[in-house]
Amino acid sequence: MERLNETEIKEALRILPDWSYEEGSITKIFNFKNFKQTFAFMTRVAFECELQGHHPDWENVYNRLTIRLNTHDAQGITKKDFDLAHTIENLFNS
Repeated sequence: MERLNETEIKEALRILPDWSYEEGSITKIFNFKNFKQTFAFMTRVAFECELQGHHPDWENVYNRLTIRLNTHDAQGITKKDFDLAHTIENLFNS
């Protein structure tokens, strides 16, 4: 998969609210009411990641989940990262 350049990344981020490009990944922090809600969301995301064959770097501390996406094989950001980010947003907003 072809790596996107910085201009393409910034353009694609325009339609992903609260996602940012930092340290070679697209990143978003999600906040929930409690750990149970956070973990339930992580579980839903995990199933989608398996379907897409693409997995995030993520960190969970109680009710906060930080998701970082990049394509390790391409050593950068690809369309695959944005596809997964859109899926995550759809899950979060459903």
